[in-house]
Amino acid sequence: MAINPIDRCWRCKKNWAKNRKRLAKCVLGFGHKTRGGKKGEYYLVTDNSDDDVVNPKLGTLRHAVIQKRPLWIIFAHDMNIKLSKELMVQSHKTIDARGENVHIAYGCGITLQFVHNVIIHNIHIHRVVRSSGGLISDSEDHYGYRTVGDGDGISIFGSSKIWLDHISMSESQDRLIDAIQGSTAITISNFHFTHHDHVILLGASDTYSKDQYMQVTLAFNHFGKELIQRMPRCRWGYFHVVNNDYTHWKLYAIGGSTHPTIISQGNRFIAPDDPLTKEITHRNYAPESEWRNWIWRSEGDRFMNGAFFVTSGPPSPPHLKLKKKDIIKAKPAIFVGRLTKFSGTLKCKEGVKC
Repeated sequence: MAINPIDRCWRCKKNWAKNRKRLAKCVLGFGHKTRGGKKGEYYLVTDNSDDDVVNPKLGTLRHAVIQKRPLWIIFAHDMNIKLSKELMVQSHKTIDARGENVHIAYGCGITLQFVHNVIIHNIHIHRVVRSSGGLISDSEDHYGYRTVGDGDGISIFGSSKIWLDHISMSESQDRLIDAIQGSTAITISNFHFTHHDHVILLGASDTYSKDQYMQVTLAFNHFGKELIQRMPRCRWGYFHVVNNDYTHWKLYAIGGSTHPTIISQGNRFIAPDDPLTKEITHRNYAPESEWRNWIWRSEGDRFMNGAFFVTSGPPSPPHLKLKKKDIIKAKPAIFVGRLTKFSGTLKCKEGVKC
């Protein structure tokens, strides 16, 4: 069975449940230094309630994520968790739902603000709504007032060393994933995205120049049914889009402003039937006199049903100080269907290869 190199690192092991922390060795791309809660104890979530966001109940997901110490968070059984306020996650955490069917839905989303070293793995996140704001705990010994939230599925704000993997996402009130305000060292892999308009935003604004240091890898994701645009929409930084399967979009797939560097390698792009939406790229935020200098590369991509990628920039990208582990080596685009076959959440059972 052909699987991608991230999955191959752990999924073929029958004893994955006895050695869950092996997962932390498997991240590739710009988030490759992320270890989550590998150095911490296991925390078993037994209660799906979220009634008290200031003094969370022991055994709830909220109580687990606000602890200051490293933790590897797992779940006792299948759960549907309706977050009453945004979930503020502390540094050095792994949320690992393998083996159980865990949904975060019909409530607020997950916020990673000024934290680092976080892994979120194998969770369904859908139908996320705006947070009403108010008092919320962001650590075990601190709570503060939060303004009204946008309704993002996962919001990454001023954070680094983040790995999001094998998540099924759809239907948030705002974006599915938002990474802004100087966030960097992020890998987004093995997602299955469906049923949404503004899918991924990477970069806060055209005036926030600190996002020039942003580095994000998108690998082995399936952009599926009823998606419209922003897969992703980028500003300022360096974005490696590798071996993803784009089977649906209604406006465009990859967009950007403020001279982002976008390297697209080994992806499959299947254009919609509408003749006006065949172009993968979108730079309508700037005149051609400006965007023709941006470095947007397509290397080894596969274009189907009339899809086309408009490249730009100098013939050879300038020298960038990237380490070998920062860049996932692209497989031929013809294999993308196999590389993304198991995107989204996995149905894992103990004692069996996942």
